[in-house]
Amino acid sequence: MRGTMTSPIAPDPLRLSFIVPAHDEAPRLPATLASLHAAARACGVDYEIVVVDDASTDATAAVAAANGARVLRVKHRHIAATRNAGAAAATGARLVFVDADTRVPAATLAAALAALAGGAVGGGARLRLDGPLRWDHRIAVAFGVGLVRLARIAAGCFIFCTREAFDATGGFDERWYAGEDVAMSRSLASAGRFVLLREPGWTSARKLHTFSIGEHARLILRVALRGRGVLRSREHLALWYERREKR
Repeated sequence: MRGTMTSPIAPDPLRLSFIVPAHDEAPRLPATLASLHAAARACGVDYEIVVVDDASTDATAAVAAANGARVLRVKHRHIAATRNAGAAAATGARLVFVDADTRVPAATLAAALAALAGGAVGGGARLRLDGPLRWDHRIAVAFGVGLVRLARIAAGCFIFCTREAFDATGGFDERWYAGEDVAMSRSLASAGRFVLLREPGWTSARKLHTFSIGEHARLILRVALRGRGVLRSREHLALWYERREKR
């Protein structure tokens, strides 16, 4: 089903709302929140940060509050529903969904705001991964990033849109436990001009460090053989819903 959670109050037309879903992200949140504060201040925009603490067992909520975010607690363990809950609690007319392990440069935020001011309904940024990568990881990432941009899909770590477009499309499709960013990109593109920025969003490469190439390949093969319905359950989605220590 589509998300049906809309803001109970009229959105502030001048405010920007960052929505950060987080499950056990206490170690990574400070850098993410610092980048959002810095980017918003550099752009001179009125803003808020809503961290949606989804059933964390660590100090995620306390870290978020200590770093200038408003905390919303939920127990979904479902990324689309968690993002929708954050959007419902947000007060801005412009929404930016940022993963808890992602840094947003000021130039990237400025480009997103300019796109919205120019009439775009939403979009995403160029994906960049933090830290050193093995040669095979670099090849896989280059191929994956190129394919995603060719398909006109915004990576879920950084998606922006107007509140109007978000509400019109029904938000993130809660039928998907993964791939909700694909569905959202297509929905926004059907609602108006959808842009993929040249400017980057920097996100963690931890999935490449904690899950093997074989595990990634098996998931891709499973989706290829069984279809996208595989993404409607957490059963085979350890890459998104299982936490592992770095190898």
